Amino acid sequence: MTTLKESLIQTTCAYCGVGCGVDVALAGNQPTQLDGMPEHPANYGRLCVKGTHLLDTISNENRLSAPEINNKQVSWSEASDYVASEFSKIIAEHGPDAVAFYVSGQLLTEDYYIANKFMKGYIGSANIDTNSRLCMSSAVAGYKRAFGEDVVPCDYEDLEHTELLILIGSNAAWTHPVLYQRIARAKRMNPTMKVVVIDPRRTDSAELADRFLQLKPGTDAALYNGLLRYLADNQLLDDDFIAKHTDDFATALAATQSWTIDEVASYCELSRHEVSQFYSEFATSASAISFYSMGINQSSSGVDKCNAIINAHLASGKLLKTGSGPFSITGQPNAMGGREVGGLANQLAAHLDIENEQHQSLVKRFWQSPTIATQAGAKALDMFDAIRAGKIKAVWIMATNPMVSLPNTDAIAEALKACELVVVSDCVASNDTLDYAHVKLPSTGWGEKEGTVTNSERRISRQRAIIAPFAGAKNDWQILCDVAKKMGFSGFDFTQPSEIFDEWARLTSFENNGSRQLNLSALAGMSSREYNALRPIQWPCIKGDNYQHGQVFSQNQFSTTNKKARFIAITPQLPKQATSSEYPLVMNSGRIRDQWHTMTRTGKSATLSTHITRPYIELHPKDASRLGINNDDLVRAQSKVGEVIANAKITDSLRAGECFMPIHWNQQFASSANVGKLYSSIADPISGQPETKFTAIKLQPVEFSQYMDVFVNKQSNCQADLTAQSDYWLKVNASNCSQYQLAFNDVIADALYWCQQSSGIKGQWSGFYEGATQRIQCIANGRLVFVAMVTNEQVTTSIEWNNHLFSQSALNFAQLQSLLTATPDEEFSQGRQICSCFKVREKPIVDAIKAGTHRVDELGLQLQCGTNCGSCKTELSQLIKRHAVIAQGQQIDVLVTV
Repeated sequence: MTTLKESLIQTTCAYCGVGCGVDVALAGNQPTQLDGMPEHPANYGRLCVKGTHLLDTISNENRLSAPEINNKQVSWSEASDYVASEFSKIIAEHGPDAVAFYVSGQLLTEDYYIANKFMKGYIGSANIDTNSRLCMSSAVAGYKRAFGEDVVPCDYEDLEHTELLILIGSNAAWTHPVLYQRIARAKRMNPTMKVVVIDPRRTDSAELADRFLQLKPGTDAALYNGLLRYLADNQLLDDDFIAKHTDDFATALAATQSWTIDEVASYCELSRHEVSQFYSEFATSASAISFYSMGINQSSSGVDKCNAIINAHLASGKLLKTGSGPFSITGQPNAMGGREVGGLANQLAAHLDIENEQHQSLVKRFWQSPTIATQAGAKALDMFDAIRAGKIKAVWIMATNPMVSLPNTDAIAEALKACELVVVSDCVASNDTLDYAHVKLPSTGWGEKEGTVTNSERRISRQRAIIAPFAGAKNDWQILCDVAKKMGFSGFDFTQPSEIFDEWARLTSFENNGSRQLNLSALAGMSSREYNALRPIQWPCIKGDNYQHGQVFSQNQFSTTNKKARFIAITPQLPKQATSSEYPLVMNSGRIRDQWHTMTRTGKSATLSTHITRPYIELHPKDASRLGINNDDLVRAQSKVGEVIANAKITDSLRAGECFMPIHWNQQFASSANVGKLYSSIADPISGQPETKFTAIKLQPVEFSQYMDVFVNKQSNCQADLTAQSDYWLKVNASNCSQYQLAFNDVIADALYWCQQSSGIKGQWSGFYEGATQRIQCIANGRLVFVAMVTNEQVTTSIEWNNHLFSQSALNFAQLQSLLTATPDEEFSQGRQICSCFKVREKPIVDAIKAGTHRVDELGLQLQCGTNCGSCKTELSQLIKRHAVIAQGQQIDVLVTV
């Protein structure tokens, strides 16, 4: 008997900037199990629900098997020849600034490094920018203004050893769940630890909070300006630190003089007590961390918000100490790596300045390149403006989907339509951006790539391949090197990622002499074997240095010319996209728990698609009542530049006059649910980061004449596009079927005939009519292959129930009867799914709570919910608060069980 050889590969998660280590077990070179890496310092074995289900996403569905030019398959040689020739022609005729690269935090550092070297050192333009511009470029600029270098001065252990943790503009419970779980555990171990959540929305993160400040959107800088004044007024400054290690304090303090507690309270729409209590806690805590993310960065004044936060930490001396500091948490898995290698248009590699002649010379001499970029290139929004204007004539887009992620989507579409040459490298065959590509290049995805990533605490980890590349897919660095060499450039003769990493590490230490914290000299010169075995390590990691790797700004010496940190005078500004009588509501946007970015990867996972199955727009009950909107109604949101349609979700978790919509849905999954359509092309003038947390909208209910809820067995021969004839549609994937929620302006008189013709499925069709409701199904070869419910009002049936029916080789009489009456089995009538890992639904959880189970961990013992990845614990906590039956005089505290 032959047994399959078993092995274990350690790699890094594909999602957020936490950078969790992952163990993948293989048998016969096929992945069989995935777990958190117990020894990885980022997660110590924890994984969130997305990481837990990574193996669900490595299918070969929707993959390019070969390069394409104008939708015709070609060889790799033909494709790289074509791209090299076309880029060369455009550069020869119009100059190097006529071409651009738009890259991604999904790239590995080695890919990023080659793209940056190619564009800035050989083409000679800085027109390379990244989708990381959209998530953390304001934080980069804030750190650089204050410290002289883009250095995050905190690590994850600080989160566990602080007395006061401030989550501002971050819903870490859903966006960085593993860190949230570390924080929750630390709070249980140290009950005196205080957590303050500051956000216009009461998110799941507020479940852990001792205090929740629901401030007016966009007023964060005023809150921290007032904190700086409070520290000074109450003699709570670290005068010694300010005098010895900072500059420009007096100027920054002068800018805060009008920000009294009363003025801050009025401006932020908080109570005086809330503001003064927050200030007092910050001032009197021995340590404090301000943990901030997109809610701070994605603003037309995001850099100033970051510096207002940094100012408070500099003034109080609460940084470069255990449990203290301004901690910007990165969104993408390798946004930090991109920052390091110069992936942004306004920087050179290795934290060097693009407009500094000495730095230009240093990089050019190290690369021995024919030229070097000497001025900043086009940032993301400017890049697509230049494409639309015809100034940039060729763009190469890598591992990102700007048609969904950038604001003002219609303008992005105009740019791509106008562009002479659009090259797209991606691990999928179709998405919103690939629709505009002249050249499509199949690149490897997570699980197929070899290289490194850097997480939010500056920790470098190896990403290792667990499966062979799909069909003709190549690594991005290989594709870039092939094209560079065909354009006649030397310096791209790499054969493996370890060689690229070695060159990168040597660049960080080249003529560094302690001037930059980013120094990987201890990692230079590694053999291929040593690189393959590299363990997670924080930078700086300096060869021969006797202090601990990862220590930054030793002896409070910063990266400025005089080694002092700089205070920045801040004048708070409200968002540029103001409300009006025509557009009276504010739209905010962000992530949900189980999806990631534009759903390229997570959209493949049936498990991840069951927690929240459709896009939604949250609005306050007062606004819903005024507008005549009921829960689950379809509603249209319109701004000055675009519109979307989604289901209403009425909640008091946000302020009246404000709305929220997730960012994930795109043209592959919904007809009109890309929230980017609502946002204008407004950005921070320093960082270029778009303002995508605030736009003015109007909201109204949408009615259609007919609705159709369709389920199609994935094993059927349905080749038709069921969405083509509908006026609104939504697609949801399950393991055995796809669900299509369709809506029509005009009634389809013979829905049975329409379903037969539209699907093209052959089989035994039948229909059941009850008033205005029609139920239609098709059996083929004994199996259920098609189900539809046609109504004159919006009704949806359980996708899990239908998915179960499609899994059966044949349906029994009872199942056929339940289909006709649209009555799901009791198992599938238990409410929405709360725990994705164990598929635990809302009703049994609520029943257990009403029966007296008032702790999250006790619910886990009974029902398993929350006992695997833990991502659902905050929702369990909310359900306890909502449904617990409390005896008179009894108190309940679910926070410590999160």
